[in-house]
Amino acid sequence: MPIGVIVNALSVVVGSVFGTGVGKKLSEDFKTKLNMILSCCSFAMGISSICLMKNMPPVIFSIIMGTSIGLAIHLGDWIQKGAIQMNRVIMKLFGRGDGAEVDKEFTAAMITVIVLFCASGTGIYGSIVAGMEGDHSILLAKSVLDLPTAMIFSCSMGIIVAFIAIPQCLIFLLLFFLAGIIFPLTTPEMIGDFKACGGVLLIATGFRMAKLKDYPIADMIPSMILVMPMSWLWVNYLLPLVS
Repeated sequence: MPIGVIVNALSVVVGSVFGTGVGKKLSEDFKTKLNMILSCCSFAMGISSICLMKNMPPVIFSIIMGTSIGLAIHLGDWIQKGAIQMNRVIMKLFGRGDGAEVDKEFTAAMITVIVLFCASGTGIYGSIVAGMEGDHSILLAKSVLDLPTAMIFSCSMGIIVAFIAIPQCLIFLLLFFLAGIIFPLTTPEMIGDFKACGGVLLIATGFRMAKLKDYPIADMIPSMILVMPMSWLWVNYLLPLVS
């Protein structure tokens, strides 16, 4: 049962409704400081996941190689283009033109929200862990983060933010069920290293939320595909050679 996926989607809806209702009453100082606290929470989630690491070399290698692949194929740009197309569909549903006719600031904010909720490293990582182990803690923690985030964005953008929960739910459900198919092929070491890799993305997300460093999180996503095969190769072939 994809409880975490459903709760995460509902948190976006609830946060959007609340933000639309009380948005004008919240000061910019409140929103800025709340966002700083959310970044600290992301750091905490990342550190706790990294502590589950079983083998450091394959994790480090996967992050470097995965990010290199993402940068080489411009994965972040492709995700951005996908968000632009999704934005156009949502704009048409709300009768606000094709996404090019509305003001640029609103469009840029909308694309940011789509990427944040639908293609974040945290969501992808959490959906896969939930599908493999039935552990919904990452997605539930993400829900706690997404609720105030949706609230902050909907203060200026309105209830339209709530509808991003639909594609978000579909993407995370797909990852959830695919992960369930992969799980029988994994080992505890592979799972631990996968969680550690996801933890690095969570820390990078924290830096980005705090506006301290703009890490290419979207380009880092391939590292989560590489880490389990690399962990298996390390344990079964490379580690025996050096031990």
